Parts: sequence; structure tokens; C-alpha cells
Amino acid sequence: MAGNNLAEGEPVVKKKMLSKIFNDPIHGTMELHPLLVKIIDTQQFQRLRFIKQLGGVYYVYPGASHNRFEHSISVCYLAGQLVKALKERQPELNISDRDVLCVQIAGLCHDLGHGPFSHVFDSLFIPRALPDITWKHENASVEMFDYLVKDNKLKTVMEQHGLDLDFIKELINGPLKEETGGKKGVQPEQKAMQEHKTDETGNQWPYKGRPEDKSFLYEIVANKRNGIDVDKWDYFARDCYHLGIQNNFDYHRFIKFARVCEVDGKKIICTRDKEASNLYNMFYTRTYLHQRAYQHRVCKIIEAMIAEAFVKADPYIQIEGSDGKMFKLSTAIDDPEAYTKLTDQVFEQILNSSDPNLEEARKILCSIIERRLYKCLGQIQTGNTKKITTVKPKKWEKKLAKPFSLSADDIMVTSIKIDYRIKDVHFYRKTDINKAIKLSKEEVPKLLPQQFEEHLVRVYCKKTDQEALEAKEHFVQWCTDKNFTKPQEGIIIPPELAQQLLDDE
Repeated sequence: MAGNNLAEGEPVVKKKMLSKIFNDPIHGTMELHPLLVKIIDTQQFQRLRFIKQLGGVYYVYPGASHNRFEHSISVCYLAGQLVKALKERQPELNISDRDVLCVQIAGLCHDLGHGPFSHVFDSLFIPRALPDITWKHENASVEMFDYLVKDNKLKTVMEQHGLDLDFIKELINGPLKEETGGKKGVQPEQKAMQEHKTDETGNQWPYKGRPEDKSFLYEIVANKRNGIDVDKWDYFARDCYHLGIQNNFDYHRFIKFARVCEVDGKKIICTRDKEASNLYNMFYTRTYLHQRAYQHRVCKIIEAMIAEAFVKADPYIQIEGSDGKMFKLSTAIDDPEAYTKLTDQVFEQILNSSDPNLEEARKILCSIIERRLYKCLGQIQTGNTKKITTVKPKKWEKKLAKPFSLSADDIMVTSIKIDYRIKDVHFYRKTDINKAIKLSKEEVPKLLPQQFEEHLVRVYCKKTDQEALEAKEHFVQWCTDKNFTKPQEGIIIPPELAQQLLDDE
């Protein structure tokens, strides 16, 4: 964070809170509102300095050491750039200063709920440690935002700025549950919301914070309609930068050409038809990053090992939360005070511990450090996406271990879903800037994914010695005996075998 910067004559808020300048390698100089700086300077936000953006990818790509901290600040900045551009370009949208600040706060706080090693925690560890619950980091972000405001006594200053906390939480994670409410001091936007309860199709407008004529605001930070949002713009650019991968998407051009148009009674963000190539570069970058890094075979092995170590350490990690109550690694998600203390540093805590209860977990993490990694026996890929998403890892591990003369504990199964869908993208033409259109197939770039979703199940052997080699040989022989195509280096399980395993479910 660099020095203060306030233009001469610029109005200031009470107590002369000053905006500050952040210097970022991706976006350059970023000036943020004083209230945003107050949020950044809290324990709950500073915690993001110690959570890797790409989890276990850092152990394969040495440059991928960036954290959720700088990503979140930059999402806040980009959210401000986009909403301010729309406000200036289309005054008829009636975008208020409160709208701008709420969108920026949502961008800043959208990742507060991430756990150690980011998606390792919510996608791998929690499902194994607490298989009976459904938990997502977006829900935790909303809870952590509430806790941040309460713990740092920011509610008063936010009310002074006329901000709607429910609106901010909706921007982060979609419509709130019915029991969430109780707003005081109803703003004009909320009053309009109360008067406009259904859309043209008769469906109830699900949001409380803003009425339907400001529906486009919900597409800036977390766009649930088509996935084009500033969150992706930053992490694509940032991840490519640190991974050494080319990023061909230019978000500056998208912002320059962004306009709000009406489709089916809702106002959505569109871009010029001539920007189709630039926009589809964003989707291509996403696909390429998944193939090269996010779903990299060794990256996923390391992340699976980290998650397994956390599962084994879970009963013995103690984190103090509210009222002095102690929580485990997994149950810390139930207490924001305990969760604030939970970062990637739990890796070193286990690795450097002399507690005999952590011996198994410590051995796994030592194996990562010393590069004694699990071996990938095969990868199942099938077009039957409906069934493959219901894979039960424990059941598969037991089934697949039997032919290899191994125990179920020696086999690890992980499920991966890659979504390539490009949906509900609208453009406008120079001849009619207020009319949203969809481009024909002839008008869009040719380099689009040939399939919309890819579901993979990878099978690992935890043995790293001769037993692993024998398991791979058994696996190849098993495929041969069943007249399946011989897997190449044990990497791909034939679709026929995959289908048989699915049918046996």
C-alpha cells in the first residue's frame, strides 16, 4: 500500500478518511475509497494474505505464489471501473454513488470465506471431513462479511454512507434467505423494490437490495447469468501472469464497450458485436487455464494429498473461537472468530508439529515437500455426465482396490467437473445501441469448445514404490482381459470401463 492521494478540493467523509493508492502488477495504480481501506485494514480481510489463490498449484508452478488478498482488492477496483463506466455512459440507469460503493465492497469481500489453500478446503477437505453437509465458500463469505462489520464496528459508518448490507451480501452470493432481513432506514431503491415484486413472466424478483430495473448490478461481481464478471477478469489475468501463460482477453475493451440493454424485462450488460472475438478469448483462456493448471494431473494429486492430511489432522487441530470455545479444522466453519484464524499456515503447523496424533498427516505433507507423490493410475472420462457427478469416492476406492490386491485405503478417487459452457451472451450493434442481440454461429469465433462440460474421475495409488508399479500393471492387464482399449501409460481409463463402473453404481 502506498501513500495517501486526495485531489485538492475533493470532498472528504467525516474524520477526514483519505483514499489510498495501491500499486498492482496487473492493473497498475488503483485508488480506493476510504471506507474500502477501512475494510482492508481488518483482521478478517488481512487473513487473505495467507491463503494461496491457486492452492496446490504453487507446488507445480513456482510462480503461482499469489494470494486471495491482492485478488480481492483488484476485483473491488475492477468492479468500480465497470460500474462507474456504465454510470457515466448511461445516466438514465440512475446508478447512485451508493450503488457504486456497494458493488465495490462486494468485490472486496467476495472471497472472505475461502479456507486454507482455497478450493482444496471447500471442494476436497470439507466433503471428506463433513460428508453430510453442503458448504460453499460463498456462504462463508457472507457470514464473514457480517462478522467483519460487527467485530470492527463498521455498521455506523456504513449507514452514514447510506449503504445496504443485504444488497452487498446479495451481490456476493445471490438472493438471501427469507429469514435474513430487518433493514433499517429504507432507501429509495428498497422502497421501489417493495413496490415491484414480480417480473413480466409472473416470477417473483428474488432480490431485496435493488429493484429489477437495476438487475445489471448483480452481474458485475458474480454473474450467475453467463459468468462474465470482474472476478474472472482479475483471476484470469493474475493467474496467467504468475503461471507464465498468455492471456488474450482485454477487459479494458469490454469496459469501454459495455452497455446495459433490456432483455425479457431485465436489464443486462452487453458489449459490441465487434467485441465477440475478445469476449470469446476470455472463455478460451478459462478453458486453457483449466487444462494447463487448475486440473493439472500433478496439481490435483498434491491437492488431494493436502486434503487427506487435513482429514487425518482434523480431530487434533484445536482453534479457539467465540466465548473461548474450541473448534476442529472442519468445524471452524461454524464460528467466524475461529475461521478468521484459519489460513494456509495450518500446513506448517502440522508439518512442524511433534504431536504423535499428527504423525500420519505429517508424513503425507513431508511426502509433498520431498516429492514422493501418489501415482495416477487412470482417468475416467465419459459422456454420461448425469451419473458421473454422483460418484461416491469411498465406494469406488473399495471397488477399484480389489483387482489390484490393495486395500481401499491405498486408492484415492477424486471427481472433477470442468464447465466450458458459453451461455446467454448478448451483444448490441452500432446501428442500434439499445437493442440486445445474440450473434449467429457464422458471426462468432471458430475456436470454441467442442463440448460444454467435462466430467473426470481420477484414480490414484498412494503407494509410491514397487506396489504402485504393480498396481499400474494390474490395471493395464485388467483392461486387456476385458478387451478394453489399452490405457496409455495408465493415464486414461477407456469409456467402456468407465461406463461399466457407472452402471455398477
